[in-house]
Amino acid sequence: MTEPRKRQGLPTIADVAELAGVSRAIASRALSSEPRPVSADKRERVLAAAEKLGFKPNLLARSLTTKTVNLVAVIVNHIHDLSDLDLFDLLISQIQSIGKQVIFVRVGSAERIDEFLRNGIAYHVDAALVFSDFADAATVRKMFRNDSVLMLNGMRDASSPAIIPDDQIGISAAVKDAASQGVRTAILVTGRAASPVEQARVAIYKAELQRQKIALISELRGDYSYQSGRQVAASPEWQKADAVFCTSDAMAMGVLDVHRNDFPQNRPQAFRLYGFDDVTLAEYEAYPISSIGYDKTAYISEILKFLTEPDLFNSGEKLVQVPTYFVSRSSS
Repeated sequence: MTEPRKRQGLPTIADVAELAGVSRAIASRALSSEPRPVSADKRERVLAAAEKLGFKPNLLARSLTTKTVNLVAVIVNHIHDLSDLDLFDLLISQIQSIGKQVIFVRVGSAERIDEFLRNGIAYHVDAALVFSDFADAATVRKMFRNDSVLMLNGMRDASSPAIIPDDQIGISAAVKDAASQGVRTAILVTGRAASPVEQARVAIYKAELQRQKIALISELRGDYSYQSGRQVAASPEWQKADAVFCTSDAMAMGVLDVHRNDFPQNRPQAFRLYGFDDVTLAEYEAYPISSIGYDKTAYISEILKFLTEPDLFNSGEKLVQVPTYFVSRSSS
């Protein structure tokens, strides 16, 4: 490699190419995150030159020729649930493994979506993954000026497909487990009423409770958080229930902490407790809550297919469902 000429400012792809003794085209191919033809020797020289110069690829400039920026937007309401941490840590890792980076957009409310549109706030991204139930597909496509939008909030339309867990399997098994242990009355602690996923989930719980002849004596509203579980746990209805079903593990953990005296050695004495999400913390003795989960690896694998093989999702109405499962622990 020859020493490059002295230049002002940050190093460019031309500097890297000159130092490595290759053309700019070869240097660009060697530094691309996409599999592009270049000999091992030249790639090694280019990478060494880039490291020596402290060269950082200009994603915007690259996007003008490749039409991609290797950025994926993840749209969320917020991140405060334990299940969010389990899912998003794995999701970010897997997206980075295919050469892309993630930007999170926290909307918090439907008004924030409108604010983004009014102010013309947009990012140039290759795709958008929508977890927020405040955002519909058409709005997100307009927000990012991009048709590559995947709905993970239960909503989809003719242009944007969806991937969701199939809650029927896990909920059915959990309610059947409760019935087999003599449960005849239950409380259901739910999350956001406006969420299509939550609406479907609650409907399944009610149908399965009826099927198993378990009377639903109260439906209490939380927001999926630990704090909301603690708040609803003071309900006077509690003493009438043989079992409590929560639509998130975080809420179930809040319930458990308020009613620790009813779970000596983590065994149910007054009522049985069921959560949802099968978060990692439920595997340990502090919160051994029976729960419903889904294979997050399989779920994220479907998301990666959308990012890497979009032709598989050409039909916008396409719905992919990942099966759920039930895990019995000492709380039930």
